Amino acid sequence: MGSPQGYRASWWTFLLHQAPHINFQLEAVGSEFAPEDWGYQQALLFLASISGLCFAISLVLICVYLIRFCCCSHEDDEETKTQKVCCVTWSCVAAVIVCCAGIGIGFYGNSETNDGVYQVTYSLLNTNHTLSSIDTLVSETVELLSATVRGELTQLEETLSPRTELVAVVRNTRRQAEAVAQTLDGIPFWGEARGGPSILAEQVGYLEDYRWLAYILLLLLDLIICLFTLLGLAKQIKWLVIVMTVMSFLVLILSWGSMGLETAAAVGLSDFCFEPDGYVMNTTQAKTGLSPEILQYYLICSQDIFNPFQQRLTLCQRALSNIHSQLYGLEREAIPHFPAAEKNILSVQSTLNTTESNFHHLVALLNCRGLHKDYVDALKGLCYDGMEGLLFLLLFSFLSALSFTTAVCSLPRAWKRFQNRDSDYDDMEDDDPFTPQARRPPTVRTGGAGPTLPGSYSHCSSWGSRGSLRLSAPPISNAPVSQYMSQSASYSGSPRFESVPLIDRHSPPPSYSPSMRASYVGASEEVDLPYQTGILS
Repeated sequence: MGSPQGYRASWWTFLLHQAPHINFQLEAVGSEFAPEDWGYQQALLFLASISGLCFAISLVLICVYLIRFCCCSHEDDEETKTQKVCCVTWSCVAAVIVCCAGIGIGFYGNSETNDGVYQVTYSLLNTNHTLSSIDTLVSETVELLSATVRGELTQLEETLSPRTELVAVVRNTRRQAEAVAQTLDGIPFWGEARGGPSILAEQVGYLEDYRWLAYILLLLLDLIICLFTLLGLAKQIKWLVIVMTVMSFLVLILSWGSMGLETAAAVGLSDFCFEPDGYVMNTTQAKTGLSPEILQYYLICSQDIFNPFQQRLTLCQRALSNIHSQLYGLEREAIPHFPAAEKNILSVQSTLNTTESNFHHLVALLNCRGLHKDYVDALKGLCYDGMEGLLFLLLFSFLSALSFTTAVCSLPRAWKRFQNRDSDYDDMEDDDPFTPQARRPPTVRTGGAGPTLPGSYSHCSSWGSRGSLRLSAPPISNAPVSQYMSQSASYSGSPRFESVPLIDRHSPPPSYSPSMRASYVGASEEVDLPYQTGILS
């Protein structure tokens, strides 16, 4: 059976339909959509297991990389280490960027899949509304005709009893009205399928709500992990990077698992969308007992297909036309002689007009165009939007799995580098004033006192040359900054200390007083005069 009018399988449906279908015994299985067949189920499970194999390979790669990272010694120079650390950092950033791109693709695919499934549920509900309208219309028309036969036609027969030929016309009208009611009562064809489309739409919508919510949570989890991973790398927060490494491994398992489900679902959906009429007809006929002619009429809806309701509708139309002509004859012949019959005849004519209106509406509802359009809309929503969204979700799972595999391999090396930086700071000398330890608040020493300055200072006796100035300068002290500050504070108020030239001091003063500046200028002039006199002579 070919595809219905207005629907054509897409090229990605054709490609996925050509995928090999192999069961667990490695035997080829037919690609016809048969979800109840155990062999076909094995083929889909075999395709889903491919992602499990990829997960095992990724685990092996992660383990090999981590073992090599933990066990192998790194004796490279500092420049090589810096290059490797930079490469590891940028690989983590690149993996996070790729994962963010995959998350965007996943959001789009989840929305497309939801739109496709929503179109299916809308079409099913519209189909159920059409069938319910046919049922309601037929029941109302049959009830109206039955009430007319029991009421107005019976009274009209009693009123026209003196005229035998008029009574025969009334009885003929009564038989035709009963025949129309009986014919219309046999038109509803769904039987046990009454309410089935609405129940199916409710089940599909219920499952789709949970599927959509599950993917939204998975996408948000991936996004949160990516953002916190970037924060940990930027701020070099070791515990945050470790937590994100563990979370990345958990999401890696979810990514490979969702990829397996999406692969099996995409191949199964492509098998259904490649030739949907056969499966829909067989399943509907098995569950509802509808005749193949009716199903084929609505699924294909072609001019070459015979309308199974045409004969019944033609009989009803002819009967209604005869009833209308007979009532017109009774109105012309009976009312002049039996004025009391006018009310009953007018009531029957009103019922006939309502019946004809319902009949035309029923003919429009029974036409294959309405239900066939709902069927094609459902196929388009499922096989176009749904399939496209499923493929985008498959791409998201693949990118997410690759990204988190790279992140699980790279992040341990990154937070190991954070630890090395802390240890490098701890190995520095405590007396170095430029280390982070020296910049911390000073601690009070209780065991001993720091180095002290000499008790008295005097002028140096050798001021004859610049060499004497260089020899008389004391060596630069390695004492911490805190000791300099304490010494300068202890001698800041002493006039005796301020009279000593700046060059003879063991530590620079925190400020220059006027007396200190005058003493230092005088000492400098005494040194420079003999030197300049020797040059001039």
